Amino acid sequence: MRTAKKMGIATVAVYSDADARSPHVRQADESVRLGPPPAAESYLLADLILAAAKETGADAIHPGYGFLSERESFARACAEAGIAFIGPPPKAIAAMGDKIESKKLAKQAGVNVVPGYLGEIADTDEAVKIAGDIGYPVMMKASAGGGGKGMRLAWSEADVREGFEATKREGLASFGDDRVFIEKFIEHPRHIEIQVLGDQHGNVVYLGERECSIQRRHQKVVEEAPSPFVTPAMRKAMGEQAVALAQAVGYYSAGTVELIVSGADPTGESFYFLEMNTRLQVEHPVTEEITGLDLVEQMIRVAAGEKLAFAQADVALDGWAIETRVYAEDPYRGFLPSIGRLVRYNPPIASPSRLREGLGEGVSQSASSETSPPPAPPASGRGVVVRVDDGVAEGGEVSMFYDPMIAKLITWAPTREAATDAQVAALDAFEIEGPGHNIDFLSALMQHPRFREGALTTGFIAEEYADGFTGAPAAPELLRTLGAVAAFAATAEADRARRIDGQLGRRLRPPADWSVTIGGVDHAVRVSADGIAVDGVDLPLAMEYTPGDRMIEVEQGGETLTLRIAPVRAGFRLTTRGASHVVRVLPARIAPYAAHMIEKVAPDLSRFLLCPMPGLLVRLDVDAGDRVEPGQPLAVVEAMKMENILRATKAGTVRQVNAKAGDSLAVDAVILELE
Repeated sequence: MRTAKKMGIATVAVYSDADARSPHVRQADESVRLGPPPAAESYLLADLILAAAKETGADAIHPGYGFLSERESFARACAEAGIAFIGPPPKAIAAMGDKIESKKLAKQAGVNVVPGYLGEIADTDEAVKIAGDIGYPVMMKASAGGGGKGMRLAWSEADVREGFEATKREGLASFGDDRVFIEKFIEHPRHIEIQVLGDQHGNVVYLGERECSIQRRHQKVVEEAPSPFVTPAMRKAMGEQAVALAQAVGYYSAGTVELIVSGADPTGESFYFLEMNTRLQVEHPVTEEITGLDLVEQMIRVAAGEKLAFAQADVALDGWAIETRVYAEDPYRGFLPSIGRLVRYNPPIASPSRLREGLGEGVSQSASSETSPPPAPPASGRGVVVRVDDGVAEGGEVSMFYDPMIAKLITWAPTREAATDAQVAALDAFEIEGPGHNIDFLSALMQHPRFREGALTTGFIAEEYADGFTGAPAAPELLRTLGAVAAFAATAEADRARRIDGQLGRRLRPPADWSVTIGGVDHAVRVSADGIAVDGVDLPLAMEYTPGDRMIEVEQGGETLTLRIAPVRAGFRLTTRGASHVVRVLPARIAPYAAHMIEKVAPDLSRFLLCPMPGLLVRLDVDAGDRVEPGQPLAVVEAMKMENILRATKAGTVRQVNAKAGDSLAVDAVILELE
């Protein structure tokens, strides 16, 4: 919508009841309700969307990232209604939308494909036989899947038997298609994709690659462009194969050819076709930032019949861009989805965009133009760029019906290191309260030595956080700085307390000496007019804090540290650099008595199976009286279109079952109890 408005084009939003107050509805010139929150009753109903377009007199429809599973028929229906579909032709959508058929076409076009079975699989037993013939490990994928949904990795026959039916159900629930195919899983894989762009006159170019290897449950978390693994020769080979595939199916508009690349092959020759996404990708901003192209504008111009104004030789990649996906999920609780109201939502301040401005008067006013604008010239002399793409606002609701993404944070800089540093700083300044979120985890990824080295695979998160996420490790220097900040804030709070009117006796001065405990270590901190000293060592810090502030900026040694501060019992919670730290702050004269305080012991809830998130109980695998062992599946809960298998954490006998399949459960609802 931002692009359309820049081009002078009026916009219409469609929405479900869950999105009635969403920013995209308020931003549009007109809006039309589709139906209730479930996607199957609103966004997946093409007839309703077409009716909305006709009702408002719309000339074109942009499907965005695309909820519609029947994209081919929808594109045809648009054509029949005389409404432009801003995307590829129906034939290309059909050819590439089916993962099974697209692999056959890719092979015919001379594109490398992963070994696998592309026929339809009747049942679990046949899936087990096929997986055994291919050789473990294998990947089971829903034919119409995408966005990480409908995918299961199987290392053994047991994994296939457990996951095949779940993959079929996810495919049917999310995409209306329960067909599944199986292919060889490439070990040490990197997920790299090529952005292609074509017009209706036979011209197709590739706009470089994106590295999307940082994934969790096959859903992308971090994307960057270019890839630290890809050489110019490799980029050319991959790009030319992607263009060949696009031309083979008569493709135009923006599209993405996704490849799996063997990180174990330093030659870069071991890359294989995964699928082609016939739409705009969530991660398209990183390509925009390194090329200067507005891909949405290009799609609109191509749909209007314009030619691309540039050839492959004109495409120049400048600098480095990184995107992190801010999700409503709690990494401290195993990345469980989180829903609820965005009590506070303050993204970091964005910088001016690197996309070219003033690209004409817009298609609606210059439809006779024969060519679309060329890429922007290199701008390496510019500093860091921060960009936030979101569709939420403070006070809005993160619902259980759709993808848990809250926002996309994009940074650009001349180098990868600078773009990564910019991500860390911007994530520190990103304030979200209400649902759980993954900001700390994203910051930890950006700081991880392996990420900094560019040694990425799709198994990065599983390998580096096998025991879960507890926060990014903090250096002793950072902990001392946080201790100083906590003591400074405590001094300000004490100073305000002494100024309250009507107090008996003389006004007390705030304490100067504090005992600060952080990370299990006690520090002696002195706050005076001369500065702050931690354990007898002066720290040259500059900061401001007024009681009630939620953010503090600390200047130290020419660098700025942004942190979030919240009061807790006997201290503060300080969040920065990918971790939350509970800091106990007591006046030095009182601190020795803290050792005599009785700690409250948390109740033992291990005998209960609790629902870890709001969701639908899809399946219950045990009954009262059944004996269970550690790791045994007990129930399946669906949330945000993803199935989550709940397993026993200890051995025992089921004493009581409190829920049944089909129940909608709240977080921490008791599903069953063990003896």
